[in-house]
Amino acid sequence: MAVISNGTTLLDAGAIDSGIATGAMVLIKTLTASTSGTLSFVHGASDVIFDSTYKQYVFKFIDIHPNSDGADYAFNVSIDGGSNYNVTKTTTQFNARHSEDNNTAASSYITGNDLAAGTGFQIIGDGVGAGNDESLVGTLQLFDPSSTTFVKHFIATINNYRTNDNSYNVFTAGYANTTSAVNAIQFKFTSGNTDSGLIKMYGIK
Repeated sequence: MAVISNGTTLLDAGAIDSGIATGAMVLIKTLTASTSGTLSFVHGASDVIFDSTYKQYVFKFIDIHPNSDGADYAFNVSIDGGSNYNVTKTTTQFNARHSEDNNTAASSYITGNDLAAGTGFQIIGDGVGAGNDESLVGTLQLFDPSSTTFVKHFIATINNYRTNDNSYNVFTAGYANTTSAVNAIQFKFTSGNTDSGLIKMYGIK
């Protein structure tokens, strides 16, 4: 006996229709940093899928640890398979922060980390500490990168242990101002290397 809702079969002979799985996160690739200058996901390279297969791509940062104290973590995208990471972006950023000694608790718009039609790398976590217990974690979402009609929106939410012993919750959003398909993305610290950590790439239909 089938279960049907509004003309759509949800359950038939004990099997759930595959369409119900839409929205599930599918792990595409995990990159592990080891004194890495850059970590890149390029469509068609090393089993990476970065095309119209998924309407949204999600990147999870797990214990990203710099080898240079106070380094900023950033990303850029490419429309030529990773030959160049210089797509024009317009972005916005604010943060909330709290110090270990409880002397600082505030939120601010960060004018120095936003871009206005800029092609440089977008900072998504700043001043990350290089102490043994210091790192960065968070998520970046990139929407419909293969579209040839719309700009490419992104939202990043990061928490990092800053050099001044503060927890910084950094919120960054914006768009890559291109109607060309984005097919590669690169992450790096703006100084030094990524000593250790994982980046996981997921696709969502």
